[in-house]
Amino acid sequence: MDALREHLRGDISDVDSAVILGSGLGGFAESIENRLEIPYEQLPGFPKSTVPGHHGSLLYGTIRNRKVIAFSGRFHRYEGYSFSQTVLPVQLSHALGVRHLIISNAAGAINTRFMVGDLILIQDLFRFFEKVAAFPSEPFRLDLMPAVHHAESIAKSIGLPVRRGTYLFAKGPTYETKAEVEAFRRVGADMVGMSTVPEILEATRLGLPVIAVSLITNMAAGVQKGKLHHDEVKVAAERKKHDFARLVSGIILSGWNPNEEAAV
Repeated sequence: MDALREHLRGDISDVDSAVILGSGLGGFAESIENRLEIPYEQLPGFPKSTVPGHHGSLLYGTIRNRKVIAFSGRFHRYEGYSFSQTVLPVQLSHALGVRHLIISNAAGAINTRFMVGDLILIQDLFRFFEKVAAFPSEPFRLDLMPAVHHAESIAKSIGLPVRRGTYLFAKGPTYETKAEVEAFRRVGADMVGMSTVPEILEATRLGLPVIAVSLITNMAAGVQKGKLHHDEVKVAAERKKHDFARLVSGIILSGWNPNEEAAV
């Protein structure tokens, strides 16, 4: 990570915020001014992002007066990458000294009160299937509620409706079965996806403040009739890209950093 940070030193400095963009949400790049784009292939040790809707580049620029980096394309376990590789964007963000990290994803709704297009702030998570920590570490406590409260206040100030939910991590790459979705519903999951949880845990381990938001792009298997396909994810993300950009930009401009607040 030190070598990667040194590689970027001439191009990137004094970063306020980092954003990891989920499937179809790369359109947020349009909000970044004075934009520098660095393909992942030019970053030492970075894998390639192979999923449609993930462009595979690091973006650096500004949102008004705030410097921001955005990872347009993430790495998933189902692509064959280790957990250590899936959290490289988190580690790089921490190495660059960002104040906070915003993680986004496209998710399938298990909660029948959710609708396609809803923005859901992740208040808690499930990690059933395998170990999802990248490295051994000292015990740490996961508490996403302060982040949820802050994001809710930002959303309210700009007139944007958001909801809360519990996110379940599934390894993928296949969509879940109807029986699995029913089981997830019974234990309290509101939505399901194939990313985000390793990144949240790694950010928490590193002491990096994190806000995580899901865009509901489809209803999970069995919640409604019809086949599931990745194309609908991209369509739903395109329809809500402006609302998503408003929320993320609002969080960035707020300068949120609970670590600094705690030190005062």
